[in-house]
Amino acid sequence: MAAFTTRPELTGTFGMVTSTHWIATAVGMAILEKGGNAFDAAVATGFALNVVEPHLNGAGGDLPAVFYSEKTGKVQVLCAQGPAPAGATIAHYRAEGLDLIPGDGLLATVIPGAFDGWMLMLRDYGTMTVRDVLSPAIHYAETGHPVLERVANSIEALGAFFKTEWPTSYETWLPGGMAPKTGELFRNPVLARTWTRLIEAAEAVEGREAQIDAARDAFYRGFVAEEMQAYLDTAEVMDASGRRHRAVLNRDDMAGYHATIEDPVRADYGDWTVCKTGPWGQGPVLLQVLAILKHTDIASMAPDGADFVHTVIEAMKLAFADREVYYGDPEFSEVPLDTLLSDAYGAERAKLIGRAASLELRPGHVPGFEAQIERTMAMLAARKGGAVYEPTMAHLANSNDKPTEKRGDTVHMDIVDRWGNMVSATPSGGWLQSSPVLPTLGFCLNSRAQMFWLEEGLPASLAPGKRPRTTLTPSLALLNGRPTLAFGTPGGDQQDQWQLSFFLRYVHHALNLQQAIDLPLFHSTHFPGSFFPRTMAPGQMMIEDRIGAEVIADLRARGHEVKVAGPWDIGRLTAARRDADGLLHAAATPRLMQAYAAGR
Repeated sequence: MAAFTTRPELTGTFGMVTSTHWIATAVGMAILEKGGNAFDAAVATGFALNVVEPHLNGAGGDLPAVFYSEKTGKVQVLCAQGPAPAGATIAHYRAEGLDLIPGDGLLATVIPGAFDGWMLMLRDYGTMTVRDVLSPAIHYAETGHPVLERVANSIEALGAFFKTEWPTSYETWLPGGMAPKTGELFRNPVLARTWTRLIEAAEAVEGREAQIDAARDAFYRGFVAEEMQAYLDTAEVMDASGRRHRAVLNRDDMAGYHATIEDPVRADYGDWTVCKTGPWGQGPVLLQVLAILKHTDIASMAPDGADFVHTVIEAMKLAFADREVYYGDPEFSEVPLDTLLSDAYGAERAKLIGRAASLELRPGHVPGFEAQIERTMAMLAARKGGAVYEPTMAHLANSNDKPTEKRGDTVHMDIVDRWGNMVSATPSGGWLQSSPVLPTLGFCLNSRAQMFWLEEGLPASLAPGKRPRTTLTPSLALLNGRPTLAFGTPGGDQQDQWQLSFFLRYVHHALNLQQAIDLPLFHSTHFPGSFFPRTMAPGQMMIEDRIGAEVIADLRARGHEVKVAGPWDIGRLTAARRDADGLLHAAATPRLMQAYAAGR
């Protein structure tokens, strides 16, 4: 008898879509049914997620994707992570009386990259038109979508703040002065009109590719940029610093932006090769952990046992310590990835994993980076505090039973089609909590600049034109050189932690996708968080209680400070696979009861 899973692993040959919301998944599947490919489906799914999960992403956000195109025969990365505006200097923020960039408001905004990224994907890899991919999202924005409980609770919790400090958000999210109730239809007609205007701008010219470029121009150099500027010219709004600030982003920053395609960072692990974003994101940290775990007995450990959890947690602590010291936009800083991902370096780091939990932040030593290590560690030593939960899991820190998020997070999708195209994408930013709604456009700007440091001389120090070291980290893996598996999750600093557990269990224990997703999840909050106020909790970890009292007691005996979550509270993983014979697979987490896979 097959082992129980919360949902079946889906299999078929036509196409698979899995995302963090059932409506978005259905939108993507409908695009495949109309003859679109995985790229067309991803773009439509992304815009639908803007509407149905507005507390986790929006049209003013950012986007990384790792994808495989059957046409090019390449795995590549879409970088639609907007950089800091020209006026975003450390001197400016220091003059505003800040030593950290706030987690919301207008000072936290970088150039919104997601729209250009989706259009670039559609133009160069898709087959459909701007109207085709935007129409489903316009439908749900115009006619309404059933509000998630977390969306309703977040809006209700922020209602008084919106009314006093962000009135444009109050008008959008509490129409008529009332927060939406769970399950009610919610509409955003202003956003629907913005997207309709983009279609109109596109269709003013002939030809699919020209239309897509016209929509990009309308967003970054046309009416969207102009109306954004009209609002920012006078807006001065409250943020997490407790003071009001104006934006540094302007129309000129928008005009010069274009998303890019780049090569992934890769690492081999047995017969698998895992592809991630560059070190402008945290993606390579998963590859570092795999390089460390090669030198352990991880494959022989029970996937839900104390040895497995302890070993993975300790390896993650080492890799994330390196993230703090070495990662940043490689166009601005030298990032020694060749060393960090090398077999020799991984072997040395693995020697540091002992029987007891480490309570230290232990970056590795790369020759020539001694001063950088010293500066980083000195700065972090001055910043102590309790753990900050990643935003989707913020309900774990609440004292009541009503889940709310006053900070936004992320969504995710994995899509494979019958031709062999694969997309793993993690859109984020521009959530309803990030900044006031642009009143004539119906969406918010992002708050990704909070991931910069206001200290000079670090890889993640703020600088104009620099990409923030984002936590967004989709994954695509090849088996024996063949693109096979797309996977990912929302979750801030926890994204690569949850993906790592999923991948190890899937690779080493003959599980199907759903079985690997369903196993109890865990993560560490030992290292500095990427979100304001950038705190850390040495030795602390969280784990779902389904792991069992014996495992939890064992971990505590090893020195871990274990926080126990509910049985299905951690992580939002999705995954899709394509076998060599064309058989497709997909699965989605049951946690939070939103994510779904569809396919045939």
